[in-house]
Parts: sequence; C-alpha cells; structure tokens
Amino acid sequence: MNKLEKYRPYVLALLRITAAYMFILHGTAKFWEFPISMTGGNGPVGDSMMIVGGVIKIVGSILLILGLFTRPAAFILSGQMAFAYFFMHVAGKGNLLFPITNGGELALLYSVLFLYFVFSGAGACALDNKFFRK
Repeated sequence: MNKLEKYRPYVLALLRITAAYMFILHGTAKFWEFPISMTGGNGPVGDSMMIVGGVIKIVGSILLILGLFTRPAAFILSGQMAFAYFFMHVAGKGNLLFPITNGGELALLYSVLFLYFVFSGAGACALDNKFFRK
C-alpha cells in the first residue's frame, strides 16, 4: 500500500475536480440552461432560493476546481446539499433512510463527498508550489 500512497494527493485532486465539474453543471443549468434546462425551456430559474443555490454551486465549484479555499467552500457546499436533502427531499417525499425513494440520493452523496473534502483538503493543486517541484 505504501507504493500507492505517493499518488494519494493526485487521486484526491482528480476526485475534487471531477466532483466540482459535475456540480457546477447543476448551477449552469439553473441560469443558462446549459447543458440542460431546469425550467423546460422557459429561461433561468426565478425562485430566490434556486438563484442563491445556483450562485453557491457555481462559485463553490470554481473554488474547488482551482483548489482555492477548498475546506470552507466544501463546508458550504456540503451544508447546501444537506439542506437540500433534508428540507427538499425528505420533507417533500419522506423516508429518511431510503434516499432512492425520495429522489435525494445525489444530494446526500454530494453532501457526504463535500464533507470529506472539508477534512481532506485539496490534494495536489496546480496553484500549490509543491505540485511543480515533484
């Protein structure tokens, strides 16, 4: 296992960047209907909670992709997704223990994944001088 340990920061960075890229698409769908429309082709979302959520998703994802303020950004994103799970999915459709039945499995997974980044940090980061020294 020690031979794999040297790759840990790079795999963590790959996980962080991939998750943030996929998450930013949720924000862009809210405002620019890209890559899909969240309003059925009726323009950007108009609900204030959706607008705030979209801004948090886009800004937080950009910070994660760049590896800047990773822990605070991940903390906010994790909280946002925990809120979405408990107050939108569980409260709306019930069944806390089986997220697939309330449509909240992705929100719960993002919440736990971003919580992991709070404790693990960014991993290897292009903005970090150690990344270029190796």
